[in-house]
Amino acid sequence: MKKIVKRLGLCLLFLLIAAAAYAAYVLSAYERMPDKLTLEVKRNGENSYFEEEKVYNVGEFYRIMTYNIGFGAYQQDYSFFMDGGKSSRAKDEESVVANTCNIGEMIRFVSPDFLLLQEVDVDGTRSYHVNQMELINDFNKGYYYTFAQNYNSPYLFYPFLEPHGANQSGLVTMSRTEIGDTMRRSLPIAETLSKFVDLDRCYSISEIPLENGKSLFLYNVHLSAYSTDEIRMKQLNMLYEDMVADYEEGNYVICGGDFNHSLRKEGQEDSEGVSTFPRETLPEGFQLALDGLRYPSDISHDTCRSAETPYKKGETDTYLLDGFIVTDNVAVNYYLNMDWDFEYSDHDPVLLEFKLKE
Repeated sequence: MKKIVKRLGLCLLFLLIAAAAYAAYVLSAYERMPDKLTLEVKRNGENSYFEEEKVYNVGEFYRIMTYNIGFGAYQQDYSFFMDGGKSSRAKDEESVVANTCNIGEMIRFVSPDFLLLQEVDVDGTRSYHVNQMELINDFNKGYYYTFAQNYNSPYLFYPFLEPHGANQSGLVTMSRTEIGDTMRRSLPIAETLSKFVDLDRCYSISEIPLENGKSLFLYNVHLSAYSTDEIRMKQLNMLYEDMVADYEEGNYVICGGDFNHSLRKEGQEDSEGVSTFPRETLPEGFQLALDGLRYPSDISHDTCRSAETPYKKGETDTYLLDGFIVTDNVAVNYYLNMDWDFEYSDHDPVLLEFKLKE
């Protein structure tokens, strides 16, 4: 009996030491990226199908699309552990490649002038180390693009049977015309232990020089999903401050992405903590682009589905979380929540056609 107790004690001691060592590893490895980083602008080759490259101008129509691709994991039968579901990784490498290639093909079909992507993995355990940015670029030649990292986690050994692992992911902004100045801004996040499983939240700013000497500023954002309303409001206030500064200099601003707020006026709050976007906090001269629509049917489809269970059309809870904020010098011509039936992600894309006013 003494030998058994001794062995059990040694096993317990070993587990405690291992747990302490792992905690020390996570704490030492955790580091947020610095604020106000300049992002590298690259170009993905040439594309003979594009018109001759030119500087964009006021009075012409352009299209911008935003899409949270869910690190290539979310097929319709997928559920995610942080939302109460089953899986912490994609099904397998083949499914990640297939989803990402299908997303790349659909983007090529839509062929927007500007593209804002979220949850794009470049190296991750959860996505079997598939570089999704490279795959999407294979289908969409000729774009200028930036990558703003907002997730670079140490190896997370949770869930224990299928650890989420170490992952690098971020926001991708793509433009048919040349991108000028860029910046990555670090958003406020919770200082509790939840920061180790949340993203290194940020937004990116990309300047598109215009022929009239002004600029179109594209903001790509992915706000917190699991934080308190106080943290979410701090994030919005920081975002507003930067956008207002660009707008007050006579420029045009479009902010798109995954706001993790319900953009419907009537709200869609539920047990998952989806808060209604606080329209009353928008600065003067700014509005949600969908509020200027002539045809409300364009937004009838919700852009995000619950990942607590596999998706079942008509049964799974859905929300309108993705969209755009625009300044009053940006005219909304056409707006569409694209219904892809959540085939490749837990989100569906949103397409905006706009014109820059004189």
